[in-house]
Amino acid sequence: MLARNRFLLLVVVGGAALAIISLSLQFLNLIPTTPIVEERPFQAADGGVGVALGKSRKRVFPVPHAQEPDPIAEAYGYCNTPNRTEQAWEGHSPADYKLLSVQVMIRHGDRYPLYTIPKTKRPAIDCTLSPSRKPSHPQLSDFIRHMGLGGHGRWESPLSNVPRLPNHSACEMGELTQTGVVQHLRNGQLLQQAYKRHSLLPPNWSDRQVWFETTGKSRTLQSGLALLYGFLPDFDWTKLTVRHQWSTLFCGSACDCPARNRYLEEEQRRQYRLRVSDTELERTYVDMARTLGVLTRHLRAANPIDPLLCHLCHGISFPCVSAGDSGTNRCLTMAQFAVIRRQQLDDEVDRRRVGLYRKYAILAMHPYLNRTATKMERVARDNEAGRQPRAGGEEVFTLSSAHDVTVAPLLSALGVEEARFPRFAARIAFELWKSPPATQRQQKKRAGKGEKSKGKDGELFLRVLYNGEDVTFHTTFCRTHDRHAGQPLCPLNNFLSFVRRDMFSVVNATSYQEACFRRPV
Repeated sequence: MLARNRFLLLVVVGGAALAIISLSLQFLNLIPTTPIVEERPFQAADGGVGVALGKSRKRVFPVPHAQEPDPIAEAYGYCNTPNRTEQAWEGHSPADYKLLSVQVMIRHGDRYPLYTIPKTKRPAIDCTLSPSRKPSHPQLSDFIRHMGLGGHGRWESPLSNVPRLPNHSACEMGELTQTGVVQHLRNGQLLQQAYKRHSLLPPNWSDRQVWFETTGKSRTLQSGLALLYGFLPDFDWTKLTVRHQWSTLFCGSACDCPARNRYLEEEQRRQYRLRVSDTELERTYVDMARTLGVLTRHLRAANPIDPLLCHLCHGISFPCVSAGDSGTNRCLTMAQFAVIRRQQLDDEVDRRRVGLYRKYAILAMHPYLNRTATKMERVARDNEAGRQPRAGGEEVFTLSSAHDVTVAPLLSALGVEEARFPRFAARIAFELWKSPPATQRQQKKRAGKGEKSKGKDGELFLRVLYNGEDVTFHTTFCRTHDRHAGQPLCPLNNFLSFVRRDMFSVVNATSYQEACFRRPV
């Protein structure tokens, strides 16, 4: 009991710290996916938000030597409005390669703000679901009906008490919106189309083959259920177990890591120093506070970027307050929003330069990555030539429904540090592939070069994708792999070596235990 209480205390304290860093990390960079219709924002004459449409190629990483990023356009990309064509590159491989398993980490979809701006009205958004209200999805009606049957599923405590659908006509703080549900129905549909031809899951899939885990927030549970509904060939509650993760880091029983917490505290101090040194940002907060008639420190504490982003994403005019006897309103402006947004983009650059966040991320995400590697090894063993598969099959699809404070450090830990900050409904996919068995000629050729051969069995490879784009060769463990050589994919052993040993070199250690508990010098 004492150990469990200590664990829960660590989770609560760690969760509070992660919530703080989440707010300061929000709305940085994100990875778009493919050629899509870009939404170009403009300020309407009445202070509202308009959108102009134009063709664009959204890129995974910023183009070198390009002009400074537009803070408003970046914010629109973060919204991830589900009204545009998107092409997913999941499921692509050389001919005759076999897809063995897929593990997906997602951020929840669009949500209502977690904060309110003092003296202003909350944005009026309906969080009930209606197929007749935009944005909608062809599967939305059936999804709503199926969620009413959730009592047939198996639920880990305390998830059985969490609502399976957003259900307030006036959204509650942090509640998933209909936009968020539709975003993940689309994600599920994209993955279903990508993996269908590989027969990853048979129509009669078993409960052993699908693993679903989520934090205890309704927005992550509902997002995960929406993605699964769009993805599974036949959504069957009786086969589904909904598992609970106590920590937003998905660290299970390996959450205790004092060094990780120290790096997080140092990173927060770096963010604070950069923020208070920005004179334009300070002038903007003073101006906004004067407009609203509140103290500057109260406005800053209200994290105005969070509710303002909700206004932007939902096309709602920025909040105003009455000017009294004059009968006119004083409103917050797009220019003020852009200054806060610009500072956050500057912070992203400084974060990469200093490197504290990378050290935090390595220790924060090692437990999840180690579990990912172990699952891959288990699936690989089950698919060895001549081996009798387990009854009911091995775990071939894993979904972890999480937050920005999960996805952002995961990207950093993988070394994909130039990637843009996780948008609403962001997804990272880990694909395990097996090549066709080597021919006799290929085996002799490899033996002549001194390479190990698996005989008649194929080799194992990994792909990592972020929002549908292949970022495998941007990762630390495969950046130097010659993809133009005999094997165009990243060897699984590169990933295993990285997770079990190499990733700790960033913190001058050789193991997770050493890195976490070594006394600071």
